[in-house]
Amino acid sequence: MAIGRDHDRATLVACMPFGLALTPWLGLEAGLIGAGAFAFGGLWLSPDLDTQSKPLHRWGALRWIWWPYRRLVPHRSLFSHGPLIGMALRLLWLLSCSLLGWLLLQELLQSLLGLSIASPSTLAASLKTNALARPRMVLSVALGLEASVWLHLLMDGDPLPVEWHRRPRKRKRQ
Repeated sequence: MAIGRDHDRATLVACMPFGLALTPWLGLEAGLIGAGAFAFGGLWLSPDLDTQSKPLHRWGALRWIWWPYRRLVPHRSLFSHGPLIGMALRLLWLLSCSLLGWLLLQELLQSLLGLSIASPSTLAASLKTNALARPRMVLSVALGLEASVWLHLLMDGDPLPVEWHRRPRKRKRQ
């Protein structure tokens, strides 16, 4: 099992080759975005966010948003280290926290200063419009984030969560 420094080094070394590998199929811009997503996924959205880890501390003053996640998600479980589901859960958690923060900011600015900012539904519509207009970018981000998880799992020596291991069957006595 690799330590945090090794995960970080491997992520930084592998992000550009990953982006270059995407370039022939998705284009240079998508390749660069994929490399950035790979780096962000490995350094800030690591499967180890459920422990006291470097990725957790990189969040600085915002690391408290991961406290409920750390309490609810067991380390090396399907929900932290599971292919696809682990990153999806972390992204869903981050999106939920961002939405709550945006709603609080919106209410605070409205009540204290009388200012209004875009509603979450307006932001969601804008995001959807941009995503539909640039599907290659969305694909490169998704591939970059998930590939960073697979690098982490392979470096840990076992790409499958502990729940997926086959348990030996007991033989019946005859």
